Amino acid sequence: MKLTRTSLVALTVGAGLALGACAPGGSGSDTNASATPSGAVKTDAASLGDVTLTVWDQEVRGGQAKQIETLNTEFQKKYPNIKIKRVSRSFDDLVKTLRLALTGADAPDVVQANNTRSQMGEFVKAGQLVNLDPYAAAYGWDKRYPQSVRNVASYSPDGKTFGSGSLFGMPQVGEVVGIFSNDAKLKTLGINPPKTWAEFDAALATAKSKGEVPLVLGNLEKWPAGHVFGVVQGRFTKADDIRKLGFGQTGGSWVTPENTKAAQTLVDWVDKGYFSSGFNGQDYDPAWQGFTKGKGVFLIAGSWLQADLSAAMKSGVKFSLPPAPESGGTAVTTGGTGLPFAITNKAKNKDAAAAYINFLTTPEAMKVLADNGNLPVVETAEQKAPDALATDVFTAFGAVSSDDGLVPYLDWATPTMGDTLGATLQDLLAKKVTPEKALEALQKDYGDFTAK
Repeated sequence: MKLTRTSLVALTVGAGLALGACAPGGSGSDTNASATPSGAVKTDAASLGDVTLTVWDQEVRGGQAKQIETLNTEFQKKYPNIKIKRVSRSFDDLVKTLRLALTGADAPDVVQANNTRSQMGEFVKAGQLVNLDPYAAAYGWDKRYPQSVRNVASYSPDGKTFGSGSLFGMPQVGEVVGIFSNDAKLKTLGINPPKTWAEFDAALATAKSKGEVPLVLGNLEKWPAGHVFGVVQGRFTKADDIRKLGFGQTGGSWVTPENTKAAQTLVDWVDKGYFSSGFNGQDYDPAWQGFTKGKGVFLIAGSWLQADLSAAMKSGVKFSLPPAPESGGTAVTTGGTGLPFAITNKAKNKDAAAAYINFLTTPEAMKVLADNGNLPVVETAEQKAPDALATDVFTAFGAVSSDDGLVPYLDWATPTMGDTLGATLQDLLAKKVTPEKALEALQKDYGDFTAK
């Protein structure tokens, strides 16, 4: 779940990027790899006649739902000739159903497509998404959105190269993974907000010794552990080395002393009882919802939970970047953009679909996002954060972006890395495999892909 914005966006994008799950495909009848609008694009949405746009999104949580509902209402007021038929799905549902939907006769017009190789990359390869370059020029997206942000939804027409080529989606929000903390519990336990990894280790030990759950985690869906590992990986591994792995670039390696230390740290946390009881069998949402009700001291998660945590915990929750690496320098952590909005090649009115995406990503839309506790992907520095937690997140995102510490989601690397990473980390946390064996499994997936 994956973002970056104007001054906050210093995301260095290498050869490839994404966020991860099932491996889509396409029938021969859908293969039109460089699907582009036919003829000159039309940007006057009011002149397009009566249109119904079917939109699939995963903006289902509090602040996410509020912003999209507000913008949909405003769009239809401005363009009464265009009706939005919204279909909202959880992230996991969207990932599981979108590939089949794009091959069907009733494919949606606009979708949030996970920008991983296994989703957006495969959809581009199958010609199922529209090349947005003409619309980017017509609406000025190529001027407002920095290249580093556009890169996370850019592919070559054959879907092989990620991070450059043509634009196939437009994100609304930025994302950064960090550490949420229950401020009241820290004070009760006599723990100062950790500023170094040694202090974080000590905080976990103190919380455990006093009967608290140090780290909240729900890992039934498998992907949440990837975010925890990504944060810990930044403790030991250089940002550029993580980028090679996350972007699926050649020349990297999972089997290193630094990555072994990161994997061993997770095992140590299991051995010390730092994670929630039964974490591998608990859903992600109930886990973080339990955190809002006072279960646990720390929660390693992304900025997408900001609005919901703030609504539930008010000023009692804080957000911070992970401590700087032990080797020195600035914080390194996972981040990127949220799922981009894309136009399907079966959209009945592609110009109307583009007008809708443009509306969702205007400067005015960025203000609506910020007002509802979301992290705008551009013009972030110009927005006023709605509350204390949002201020923490906006500040953290700006710092890690400008300091070049933002690294990609690890499941972006290959079309199968989402499944491989999730299953491997779940086995690692269950102590079914050693850190060394876990890293060998990740290296095989990465190595097989980069060797092609």
